[in-house]
Amino acid sequence: MSQSLSEKVRWTTADLDLLAADEWKRYEIIDGELFVTRAPHFRHQSIILNICAELRDWSDKTQLGEAFPTPGIIFSDADNVIPDAIWISVERIERFTDEAGHFIGAPELIVEVLSPGATNERRDREAKLKLYSSQGVEEYWIVNREHQQIEVYRRENAVLKRTATYNAQDRITSTILPGFECLVQRFFRQIGSTK
Repeated sequence: MSQSLSEKVRWTTADLDLLAADEWKRYEIIDGELFVTRAPHFRHQSIILNICAELRDWSDKTQLGEAFPTPGIIFSDADNVIPDAIWISVERIERFTDEAGHFIGAPELIVEVLSPGATNERRDREAKLKLYSSQGVEEYWIVNREHQQIEVYRRENAVLKRTATYNAQDRITSTILPGFECLVQRFFRQIGSTK
C-alpha cells in the first residue's frame, strides 16, 4: 500500500528518542512536522547570549523571572521546540516545568534568531509564529542578524501580531517587562570582525 500525498507523516516527541543523538543537530516538531537544523553560526549564538545577558540583568534587578538560552519546550506530543531564548516569569516557571526540567507551557517572551535559508525563515516566521500564538506566548521577537533588526510580535485579541521593528540604533522596550529598555545594537555586539 502506498502513502498518498494527503497522508503526511506526523512526528511525535516519542519519535525523537529513536533518532540518533547528534550534538550538531537540533530536532524540533511543530504540528507534527519534523524540522532538523544544524548547529548555527557562532555569531548566532553570540546574539542569543547577548540578549539573555540583557534580560538577565533586568531580571536580577526586578526578580520577576529568568532568561534562558535554548530551553526545551514540550507543548504537546506534536509540538516540541527549542527556541533560541526565552524570558519566563517566576509564576510560570513553577507552573510550567516538568520533572525532566523541560517547560511544558508558554513563557511570556520567546526570541528566535533567523538562520540563513528559506526553510529556516519559514519555520520561524510562519510555523513557530503560529505555534507560539496558539500556545499563549505574550511577545515574540524575530532577530535578523544580517540586518541587525528585531521584529516584535505582541499578543492582540489572542493572536501574535507584528507591532514594531527595531533597528540597531533604536531602544527596544517591552510591555511585559516593566522598565526594560535596551539599545538594540547591544544584542549584536561582538569582539573581532568575523561576520
